[in-house]
Amino acid sequence: QVQLVESGGGLVQAGGSLRLSCAASGTIFSDNVMGWYRQAPGKQRELVAVMSSGGSTNHADSVEGRFTISRDNAKNTVYLQMNSLKPEDTAVYYCTIVHGIDVYWGQGTQVTVSS
Repeated sequence: QVQLVESGGGLVQAGGSLRLSCAASGTIFSDNVMGWYRQAPGKQRELVAVMSSGGSTNHADSVEGRFTISRDNAKNTVYLQMNSLKPEDTAVYYCTIVHGIDVYWGQGTQVTVSS
């Protein structure tokens, strides 16, 4: 089992910044992918950014150039630096880890961007 604990969400004005963190604990394979998805009210959950333990990244087009994913493998922690936030970035942000055939999700953290 793997547990994910997210932090860093909140309310920010458009153009502002937030940094999300997610710490994983439990039995974690060294070869894994960690990342972030988000879900806005009435919409499907969508990819924001993911990063492999080897350093490969993938960012959604909608956040490219504004959001940056990073991770500390020694701490099993993934971060999401969010700059130039827009009202359309408002959503619940979920941390995820994939290793082997298993996928785990965090409880989600709310990000609200006011115009």
